[in-house]
Amino acid sequence: MASVLVAKATVGTFGRQGWATFSKTSGCIIIQRRDASNDVPTKLTSMKRGTGGRSSFSGIVATVFGASGFLGRYVCNKLGKIGSQVIIPYRGDSNDVRRLRLVGDLGQVLFFPYNLRDEAAIRKTVQYSNVVINLIGRDYETKNFSYKDVHVTGARRLAKIAKESGVEKFIHVSHLNAKAEPQTIWKTSQYLKTKYESELVVREEFPDAIIFKPADMYGHEDSFLHYYNYRTRWSFIGQLFPSWKAGLALWKKGEQTIKQPVYVGDVAEGIVKAIFNPDMVGKNIQCVGPQRYYLADIVDFIINILRREEVLTRTDRTFLIRLRARLMDYIPTRPWYNPEKIEREFLTDWTVSGNPSLEDLGVNLTQLDEMAPHILRFYRMNAYYQEKMGEFADPVPPKPAEYYQDKNISASS
Repeated sequence: MASVLVAKATVGTFGRQGWATFSKTSGCIIIQRRDASNDVPTKLTSMKRGTGGRSSFSGIVATVFGASGFLGRYVCNKLGKIGSQVIIPYRGDSNDVRRLRLVGDLGQVLFFPYNLRDEAAIRKTVQYSNVVINLIGRDYETKNFSYKDVHVTGARRLAKIAKESGVEKFIHVSHLNAKAEPQTIWKTSQYLKTKYESELVVREEFPDAIIFKPADMYGHEDSFLHYYNYRTRWSFIGQLFPSWKAGLALWKKGEQTIKQPVYVGDVAEGIVKAIFNPDMVGKNIQCVGPQRYYLADIVDFIINILRREEVLTRTDRTFLIRLRARLMDYIPTRPWYNPEKIEREFLTDWTVSGNPSLEDLGVNLTQLDEMAPHILRFYRMNAYYQEKMGEFADPVPPKPAEYYQDKNISASS
């Protein structure tokens, strides 16, 4: 109304006809305030709306590096479910991240081409974010990027730019067995050593960073359960002679290696919950499954699910598989495995007492014996055969490692 009085005093007497039509134009005059935009919050993170879900806005603007990877797809989906705006930097072809358009509501998933060495592009992707998640990792080296380039130099650059841009939460994903001196079977893993160095440089640049240390993760399209279904992972001899069993070579038949695999969805849920948990600032969070198993039992369980007991068996002849891994390290495309993968495959998972876990974040852990049959059932031998009810026995779940310790017997018994 004050604007109406100002307009009347300024313009003067409109006349009878002018004042009769004034009500139609008063709205245009009233809203003309030069400082009106000052009442609107300028930070996107303060514009929360809705009651939750994909069609709401939680106030989280997250930049997810490495979103096209195995874990990244699950993290983006979890963020989209709570109504976050997700910024996805990608390298290479945009079709690699095309499916991620569906993880959030319309306009809430944004894509930006970048290069890990381009600081200007990285700065553009994080300048409006209050959360940055680094999921970048490489299982093999290329002529353009070594382990150190990706895990150490790249992680330092992301953490530094995030800190300079005023990002509130920086989440970095490492590995459970990443240590200064990791376990060694044949040759020390450079993957694990550089992952440990990445933790140090991230802490140096962003002291309050939250570091996740997951064990081997399994899920749909994983490289843990499916890895043992690759025919390239089996011995050649058994495949050439149908009457012989194909060998699946494991160090000491997998009876000296204990694994604690974790479901990838549980890790993704933990990452999202850590954003809202102030007690996890500056902590190392260990991500492991609810049970520890001998690798021998896990592989037997996979063979049982695939219904290949009659054609596939465990062996301890690892020389040929190591030789093939070395040769595959030189192929121009992504190798199914390489010497680094073979080395990490047989390392026992160890946790550190005192570090928080996924359970401390309120995550209900998924059991391996419940999820694995659902993931691998599509790859069973004669998968399209319509069996009768009860014709095939259910796969026998693997026994926890504690079972053998209590019984004082080997994992092969």
